[in-house]
Amino acid sequence: MKAIVKYEQNAGNIKLMDIPEPFPGRGQVKIKVMAAGVCGTDLLIWKGIHKTNLPLVLGHEVSGIVVEVGEGVENVKVGDRVTTETTLATCETCDYCVNKEYNLCSNRKGIGTQVNGGFAEYVITRQESIHILPENVDFISAALTEPLACGVHAVMEKSRVKENDLVVVFGPGAIGLLTAQVAKAVGAKVIVVGISKDKRRLELAEKLGIDYAINSQETDLKSLVMDLSKGYGADVTFECAGSQKAISQGLEILRKKGQFVQMGLLEDPSAVFNTDYIVHRELEIIGSRSQKPSSWPKALKLLSEKKVNTRKLVTKILPLEEWENAFESSLNGEEVKIVLYAGQIPE
Repeated sequence: MKAIVKYEQNAGNIKLMDIPEPFPGRGQVKIKVMAAGVCGTDLLIWKGIHKTNLPLVLGHEVSGIVVEVGEGVENVKVGDRVTTETTLATCETCDYCVNKEYNLCSNRKGIGTQVNGGFAEYVITRQESIHILPENVDFISAALTEPLACGVHAVMEKSRVKENDLVVVFGPGAIGLLTAQVAKAVGAKVIVVGISKDKRRLELAEKLGIDYAINSQETDLKSLVMDLSKGYGADVTFECAGSQKAISQGLEILRKKGQFVQMGLLEDPSAVFNTDYIVHRELEIIGSRSQKPSSWPKALKLLSEKKVNTRKLVTKILPLEEWENAFESSLNGEEVKIVLYAGQIPE
């Protein structure tokens, strides 16, 4: 089968290859991949920043059709339209696994990062990670269930966002726009913050129904927040940009007892947090890593009820053969989200 493979460490060293078709083991499911989203993690692997087990088929944002099931699989059948969590295996014994917080298991193996992923004609996953797609959710939309689940985890499981809260999301990339939509679905008033180079993405935020999409290089964010909150400040801020400046702004505009949720990763992880703000305002600083099993049904429910639109984030659809174009366009910010496919164009 065709697959996009990282075959050596360091920058580059990725190509489209013909590799043996995989077969499911006990408790596993084989999916014919219909659509797979390009993620920032894929770009980090491409650039050689994120080290992985090699050789490795990239891709972890997947939707497709079940074509084969292994021994012991009971709740999934051939022909099911599905998406899959990224977890293929965990230690199953640590405190986090016991609580089904697989995103925190130190021995977790994820598709596209530690084991072969979805930039291929077929991918193997475990039956516990499978989620059946609602009938009204197409393959392209479903391929973004994973990043949507990350937003669900941050908004609905880690923070206390509630109806009529003022929420500020920094970074109008895919994660930021999905997180903003989840906050809107909960009933919050939402501001998405970008900079001049994010013009296209900020325009998309407005089309998605976000209340305010602002360029912080042109608009006084703090004044807007204070006007909207009667001088109190935002209830919750989400940092999805991976930016020191966004961290500083996100803390500055919070109300007393507000919540700051860090989702973005910085190139230099030794970020500075203003402890005066944290102590004197009794702020909560929360980390939100990826997603967990409970995030996925909520994400699919939001998609099915059309409270979140992932399809509008997909600005380019390309065949596997054009993976390099997809990676370069994603890296330079030309597109919001790119989906790859093998074979026929997904509907």
